[in-house]
This record gives sequence, structure tokens and C-alpha cells, in this order.
Amino acid sequence: MEARNDCTLDALVGLFDVVYADPPWRYNFPGTRASATRDYPTMSTNALCDMQPSVAKNAVLYLWAITQSLPQALRVMDAWGFRYKSSAVWDKGRVATGYWWRGQHEFLLVGVRGKVQPPPTHLRRSSVMQFPRGRHSAKPPEVRDMIAAWFPAARRLEMFAREQTEGWTVWGSEVEANG
Repeated sequence: MEARNDCTLDALVGLFDVVYADPPWRYNFPGTRASATRDYPTMSTNALCDMQPSVAKNAVLYLWAITQSLPQALRVMDAWGFRYKSSAVWDKGRVATGYWWRGQHEFLLVGVRGKVQPPPTHLRRSSVMQFPRGRHSAKPPEVRDMIAAWFPAARRLEMFAREQTEGWTVWGSEVEANG
């Protein structure tokens, strides 16, 4: 299944300074029944690379990546015009399934385009974030809140969003885009 959205990215007006994205990575393990497509609509890496969020000359990207999609996430970041800068790990607090390791974390990659300053020193947090796991694939709202605090005056876009969030333009199959 391919993820569908209520509007195209092109329909969003303006340039965004911050992009926060949790792509519906397509993955499966040959010889097993495990596949993300059983749980939600997914997109191929090529389809994700073809998307072009409307970003300012100087912008920052926060991109979620599961361990299986790390190389693809770096490819998407590059295709969207961002340079990898850093990452954090979300420790979900409990062990889940896995094939090499029983996973309990996800990566949050940071990429920049142009000249973007990191968050002020006094607002920087540990690269290991410990928030309890919620419903399947949902990310902790505290992360979005941290990003908003780091860039309070920025025009912010959340891609593949699941809910409306004040201060953010959201785009995704589970919410109606706002402007």
C-alpha cells in the first residue's frame, strides 16, 4: 500500500524553516511475515526521495528512522537537499521485536540546508531521549515540543503527521493539512 495524503506538498504555501518528518518506511524481511505494510500504508524510498518539501534557503530537518531504514533515511535527507549533521536515539523503555537485536529504539536524524544554528546551549538535551512508547509507530510529543522551543519563530512543517498541532503546519494521511 502507498500512503495517501489529503493534499500534495505543493499545495502548502510558503517556505518552511523546520521540517519534522516520520516517513512510513517500507521494509520487510525476506523469508518472514514481518512487514510494516500490515500495520499502515507505507512508501518506497524512491517515492520519499521524490517528495520535495518547500523549505527555506536555511532550514533544518528532523527525520525519524528505524534501524532497518537508516541507509534509506540518509538517502532521503540528501534527496531533500539536507546535509546530515547529527542524531539522537529514542529509548522507548521496553524491548520489542527484531531479527538481529530486539529493538527498543529509533533514530532521530538532523540535517541542515544552508546556514542554521543549533539550539541555544541552555536548551540542548541528551542525545538519548527516554520517553515511553505509545501506540504503534507514534512518536513522543515531547520531541516536537523540544523542536518548537528551539525554533520558536520558525515556520514549521510536520510531514506524515497524525494530528493537528498548534504552531505547526501539518501534512499527512491522518490529518487534513492546514496553512
